[in-house]
Order: sequence, then structure tokens, then C-alpha cells
Amino acid sequence: MAEFICGSEEEFVAQMNKKAADLGMNDTHFVNCCGLSANGHLTSAYDIALMSRELSVRHPQIHDYCTIWMENIIHRTKRGDSEFGLANTNKLLKQYPYATGLKTGYTAAAKYCLAATAEKDGVKLIAVLMAAPDIPSRTADAQTLLNYGFSVCRVYKDKNPSPLPDLAVKKGEKDTVSLAYESDMSYVSTSGEDLSQITKKMRLPKSVTAPVTKGEPAGKVTYYLGDKELGHINILYAESIKHAAFADYFLHLLQKLFFLM
Repeated sequence: MAEFICGSEEEFVAQMNKKAADLGMNDTHFVNCCGLSANGHLTSAYDIALMSRELSVRHPQIHDYCTIWMENIIHRTKRGDSEFGLANTNKLLKQYPYATGLKTGYTAAAKYCLAATAEKDGVKLIAVLMAAPDIPSRTADAQTLLNYGFSVCRVYKDKNPSPLPDLAVKKGEKDTVSLAYESDMSYVSTSGEDLSQITKKMRLPKSVTAPVTKGEPAGKVTYYLGDKELGHINILYAESIKHAAFADYFLHLLQKLFFLM
């Protein structure tokens, strides 16, 4: 696959290292694309968690595959087809009701490893195990970590975002521009705060001057718990408004005169 995509394993590994750097995997260096032990082939539990998060968030359909317990595979060769059964090596799927994946691993040097994902009451967690002595220990330790995470993590989501006004536009083809939120707001608490006390403050200018471009930030909503700032979401222009030409002013004047008549 590496040779098909990049022409050679070396180039594919170079792209792997570039992607790892982009994700902030500062303790990772790939030497090959198969994961087998090699000098200089290194990673950390934190970096595996970053990589697992990227995979889960960007490609959530991966969980449709990694939660399959058993599957029959057809192996096609020049000598014909042969069928064999393939069993999932992630025992957490059978022993932990909230498990959603993700990936097991084993080498003689790394021992038994697992990037475990789970979801409960809207909270999604990743637990990474490395160098476990055996599969039962790996599975049990993953459950312990996930149970701890679910016991301390609480998620706040703004289910009632404030309505957004139309913003006045000066010197534009239109007098107002509509707005939209860039994303939903969510905040993960691990210290037992009273999330019902979260407040928010919207910051928008009274008007803007054309041109404005769809998708660019117009303002933001900031969320607070007491004096602590939890985060913010951007408010974006939902449409583009061009600078008004002379013809636009003239047409606008005619429309006002017609309305007065």
C-alpha cells in the first residue's frame, strides 16, 4: 500500500513523520510503515492517543470496522480462493460494554499494547496501554483507566446558542449581513465544577464596512465559569457582501423614492 500511494516505503514513511509532526507527536519517529521493531522507531502513549483521536474524529467510520468481533475473509490468489476466519484481538469489546475500538499491537520489544476507545453518556475517551505483560493485564488496565475517566469527566454543551442578529454593513451592496456559528461549543470538566453556572458573552461590532467574505470571523462568543475563561467559538459571516458601486447607490436611492411615493 505504501508503495502504491507514494512509490516507495521510504517516501511513505517520510509522509508519516510529517503528519506526526503536524499532529504534535513530538516523541514519535517512524522508520518503517509496518510497526515492527527497528532502531530509531519510537513513539509514546501520549502520541498514540493523539493519533487515535485524529483517526476517530476525522474518520469515525473506522469504528464500524474495528468493532467487528469475527469475520470470514476470502483470500484470492492465482491458485484459487480460500476462506479463513479472522477474530478481533481487542478483548475489551467483549468485556467492556462501552468499548468502541480501537487498535491492539504486539512486538517482543513493545509487549502488549492497546489504544482503547469507549463512549458513555456522550463522553468519548481514549486510553493507551503500552508494555503490558499479557493480554488479560492489557484489557484489565484499559478498563481501569476508562472507568476512572468516566468517573471524573463531565461534558458541557451549549444546547441553546444565542440567536445571531444581522450585522449592519456600510458601503455594501446590501445593508446587512447574516451570521453563523463556526461550530458547537463543548467543554470537558475533570474537577467537578458546577457546569450549570457557565455564562457566555457575545462580542460583535455594531457595523462593518464592505467588502465582507463568507466564512471569515465577525466576532465570537466566550464562555466563562466564574472568572475562568473556558473557551470561545467564532461567529462567521454567512454570506459575502461586495463593496457598493455607484450603480448600487443609485438603485438604492430609486427604491427609497419609490417607497415614499
